[in-house]
Amino acid sequence: MEFKEVMDNLEALGKERTKKIYMSNGAVEPLFGVTTGSMKPMRKAIKKDQALAEQLYETGNYDAMYFAGVIADPQAMTKADFNRWMDQAYFYMISDYVVAVTLSESDIAQEVADEWLDHQEALHRSGGWCTYTWLLGHRKDDYFDKNKIMSLMHRAKQEINDAPERVQIAIKNFIVAVGVSYLPLHEEAIQIAQEIGVIVIRKDTKKPGQLDALSEINKAVEKDRIGFKRRYVRC
Repeated sequence: MEFKEVMDNLEALGKERTKKIYMSNGAVEPLFGVTTGSMKPMRKAIKKDQALAEQLYETGNYDAMYFAGVIADPQAMTKADFNRWMDQAYFYMISDYVVAVTLSESDIAQEVADEWLDHQEALHRSGGWCTYTWLLGHRKDDYFDKNKIMSLMHRAKQEINDAPERVQIAIKNFIVAVGVSYLPLHEEAIQIAQEIGVIVIRKDTKKPGQLDALSEINKAVEKDRIGFKRRYVRC
């Protein structure tokens, strides 16, 4: 499938209601408003095509950027490629759900994520924490260095209160991922979540929200989902 055909198909699949939802979360023009589910037939037809993914991502069109992540070949992407994608990610739905997701299927995921955790830009940091969240929810426990994950949890505890909102959310999700999907540190994640407590997110135009990692872990315990792993990260 060629670039123009993909863009034409995405435009045809766009819905005004979906577009408004995306824009309320930070997306800006250009975009069509395509649901992720409606992209699946094209994904099945294309499978992986890194050259096409690069063309789509460069458009700056949110739907095209998302679909780029769906058909990208993570193993063909270098650190420079992932950094370039993250630099072009202008809001969290791209940094956390396109770039971080794609990176999590790469062999250099932890190396790149570690650098993003130290970045001055909030979306890079958010993407770094999200990469670990996706990794923990997908890779087997023996893929990880237990001491490193414990160190990251201590760092999460130290940074979460003073971090920008998107980073706070990403850190909370990381702690939940450890508590739910990484059995070696399940109890430690509960302890860290207890120590952090509930964090109130205050927004200018919306009611205050709450970040409660402990409650989310406990809900997973009640549903017998501890140790849960995704078969696939990308849709």
